[in-house]
This record gives sequence, C-alpha cells and structure tokens, in this order.
Amino acid sequence: MTDHSKMKLGRVRAAQDTRLPRLEALWTPAPTSAESVDWFSRIPSWPMLANDQVGDCTCAAVGHVIQQWTTYTDAAPVVMDDAQVLAAYSAVSGYVPGDEATDRGALCAVVLRYWATSGMATPDGGPDTLTGAAGVDPHDLEAVRRALATFGNLYTGIALPLSAQSEDIWTETVDAPGSWGGHCVPLVGYNPIGPICVTWGALKQITWAWWETYAEEAYALLSPDWLRATGTDPAGVDWAQLEQAMRGLAA
Repeated sequence: MTDHSKMKLGRVRAAQDTRLPRLEALWTPAPTSAESVDWFSRIPSWPMLANDQVGDCTCAAVGHVIQQWTTYTDAAPVVMDDAQVLAAYSAVSGYVPGDEATDRGALCAVVLRYWATSGMATPDGGPDTLTGAAGVDPHDLEAVRRALATFGNLYTGIALPLSAQSEDIWTETVDAPGSWGGHCVPLVGYNPIGPICVTWGALKQITWAWWETYAEEAYALLSPDWLRATGTDPAGVDWAQLEQAMRGLAA
C-alpha cells in the first residue's frame, strides 16, 4: 500500500471560479458512449516536479498537461523541469525557495490566468501559453467524460480526505472533504471505475463515487497544441470569449 502522507499538497481550496465561462454555454458536444478514454498511455513516465518537497501542485499539474499534450502532438514531448515549475509557483504565490513559511499554495484560477497571460517557461524557451479555460461541473459525470474525450484532460481541484494518504486507488469516501487538504491534479482519461489523474509523478485511479465526493473544481483547457492533435476546432468553442474571460480573471 502506497504511503503518500509525506507528500505536499498546495491547492488553496475554492469553489469553481464563476468568472470563467461555463463550458456548456460555449459547446454542445455529441453524447459519448465510450466506456474509456486514454490520453496517457503514450507517456512512459511523469516527473515529480518538486511536489514531494513543495506545495506546487497547481503548477506541477500544468507541467503534466503540457507534457501530455506535446507527447500527442509533437515529435518530442515538452517536459518542464523542477526549476521552471517552481519559478511559476513563486510568481503566482510569493513562494521563496528555501522559506517554508512562504509555501502557502495557490488558487487554481490564478495559475490558469498566469499561464494564459505570462506563459510557462519550458526547456525549449517557450513560453507555453494557454488560450483559455472553461468551467465544467465536476459532479456532472457525463460532462466530465465528454470533456475528457474532446479536450484530452481536465485541470481539477480536489479536497483530499485523510484516507487518500494510503490508498493505491482513491475509493474510500468516509473521511470529510479536505481533512487532509486541497490538491490539484489533471485528469487524463477515464474507465468504468472512474477518472485517472496524474499526481506526485504517477498515474492514480479514482472511483466515480470518490470523485463525486471530493471534486470541487474542473476546467477544460484550450491550447493550439491540442488542435494540432485532433485536427479540428472542438465543436465550435468560442475561443475569443474564452481569451477575454482569461484576461478578466483577478490575479
């Protein structure tokens, strides 16, 4: 049984950011009957991105999303390193490396705005810039499945229970939401059991019941990288409106 009790969290708990548009207002997807969606099997390993030492999960999740997208779109994946992720975390949260008192976590929406406006430094110089994001109701499981099938991932905020410290599959729903703390993970697929996320340098299976109990935020992300992967604009999503919404987010 895995012991994650020493791992760092770092998401400041918040409800879904209502300043971002809702995905359903911009997109009318066709129903999906797929029992599973896999946007992760091509990736042989996921870096820790310092999240075992620092509460930078909100920025580590961005690094994992960029790695995932570019694995499916580019000849070579773009993999952020620890220093680049920590620099972004410092920019959004005020973290000072080596000063634990400043390691206070960050809001998911603030990280998304930083990614959209300043961009993330990458090994090839970057910056990698997000086009936009839209909120998905994390408790609408069909919407979650459809969004994962179309956009490749969801950037999510969860309220981890204490039981998550020792579970190989996040399944137990007895402990209170947030009794361990707030965490940010990207979902990169799903199967009949539930969603699959990336956390602490590895894939993690989640059950649907666990997800419904502890998920607090979910955002579909738009990037030119993903358009290159799918070859189409996802069902007429209003990119201009999403970009405007990102600029309007408070830092």
